[in-house]
Amino acid sequence: MRKIVLMMSVSLDGFIEGPHREIDWHQVDEELHQHFNDEVRKLGGLLSGRVTHELMADFWPTADKDPGSTPVMVEFSGIWRDMPKVVYSRTLERADWNTTVVREVVPEEVRALTAQPGGDLGLGGADLAATFLRHDLVDEFRVYVHPVILGRGKRLFPDADALTMLRLAETRTFGNGVVLLRYERANTPET
Repeated sequence: MRKIVLMMSVSLDGFIEGPHREIDWHQVDEELHQHFNDEVRKLGGLLSGRVTHELMADFWPTADKDPGSTPVMVEFSGIWRDMPKVVYSRTLERADWNTTVVREVVPEEVRALTAQPGGDLGLGGADLAATFLRHDLVDEFRVYVHPVILGRGKRLFPDADALTMLRLAETRTFGNGVVLLRYERANTPET
C-alpha cells in the first residue's frame, strides 16, 4: 500500500508563505535541492492543488533548457516533467506534463490510488493538504523547517478538532540550517 507523504517547507513559526504569498525566504541550496531530487525521484506520483501545480508548471518543464539553471535544477526539471501528477482543481480544464486533473478529493478514490502499485505519493499545497488532513488521508509528514521567523502568513496546518498522534521517524540537519522533521502516523506500521 502506497503512503501519502506531505512534503512542505515551513518557517520556524509554522508558515508556508508570507502574508503576501512570498516564499523567497526558502533557503534551498545545492545540498537541500539534491535531497529534494533524491526524495521526489523515489515517489510514484505527485498530488497538488491548482495553485501549486501552476507555480511548478510555469517553471520546471523547461528549466533544463535555461542556461542559468544549475545541474540540480536541470535534474529536477526532468524528474518533475516525467513524474505522474494529479492536480485537484474545480476550475482547471486541462494540464500538461503527465498530469491528470481531478475535480474533488474523494477519500475512496484516493484510497484506491494508494492501493495501486508504485512508490509513495507526494502531497503538496497547503489547501489540498488541509483537505487531505480533514479526510484523514496523510500517512507521513516531511516538514522542512527553515531558520526564519515570518510572524504572519499562511500556516501549514489549519485549525482542527481531531488529535493526530505521530511518531518521529527521522531528523536531518542540512548545512544551511534547514531541519527535516519526518513523522509517521503513530498507527502506521513501520516498514
